[in-house]
Amino acid sequence: MSLGFGADADPAGEWGPATESAVRTFQERRGLRADGRCGEQTWSVIVEAGYHLGDRRIYQRKPMMRGDDVADLQRRLGAMGFDAGKIDGIYGPDTAAAVADFQRNAGLTVDGIFGPDELRALERVGSRGEAQVAELRELDALRWSARTLDGRVFAVAERGGLDALVTGLGRRLRRLGADSLVLHHPDGSQLAAQANAAGAELFVEVDVLADEADAAGGCRCAYYRTEGYASPAGQRLAELINQRVADALRLPALGVRGMVVPVLRETRMPAVVCEMGPAGRLVEHGPEAIDALSDAIVSWATSPPT
Repeated sequence: MSLGFGADADPAGEWGPATESAVRTFQERRGLRADGRCGEQTWSVIVEAGYHLGDRRIYQRKPMMRGDDVADLQRRLGAMGFDAGKIDGIYGPDTAAAVADFQRNAGLTVDGIFGPDELRALERVGSRGEAQVAELRELDALRWSARTLDGRVFAVAERGGLDALVTGLGRRLRRLGADSLVLHHPDGSQLAAQANAAGAELFVEVDVLADEADAAGGCRCAYYRTEGYASPAGQRLAELINQRVADALRLPALGVRGMVVPVLRETRMPAVVCEMGPAGRLVEHGPEAIDALSDAIVSWATSPPT
């Protein structure tokens, strides 16, 4: 309720339809999986939403500080040309470096800590527009990347049940010259950490479509998107995968959507989650799915946008 999502139709302290509806609406607006349940991930985002820029000092630590105040800071810095990385609400080394750069330009003590002095300086400067330097950097990196897969590190992952498909995709990419990293773990944050540690240039997770509307199933892809920021390279890859997988498996193309699930939020490279179903179709047409996924990745990597 304090975040503006009405649940007051339910008695205080009781989980009823109004509370479930409020949770579902919050999840939808925040790019989470909208199941109406307040699990660990949803609760963490609710807590983060309670922070506003200026409520606390923000600095680099382990575990990293997270919150809407960090996202607001990243958004403001990026609009002024200070590259804080993608707007993920996580105060990591890129954001700390951008704050230090801002402090240097503002004549403040350069320590990477955002406090009252930095907030006053930020408010004096005001808004410089909506364009984000991180989006431009991501597109520029894709435009100027090598037109070959040779030596490029691509991470492909699954959380359980699609080992053969992901392993086959990894082999296919290696035959095409890529240094493919095949990851298996049930936790999205762990997958993201492994891809980040390897310095991967691309991340693709493949899952079975969880909420099949009917027996026809379909293919649906997600990329990272939040308020004020969308991954352009991730969106382009999601669109390529969605259409090619749907065509190859003769499934409905359910489209692409921006989300903020942990694996998309925490990866430092363009990332896509591809959900396909029904599961039986994947078993019967695994080679076709591998072909479609690899074709989409090759097209993304070797034919960047103009």
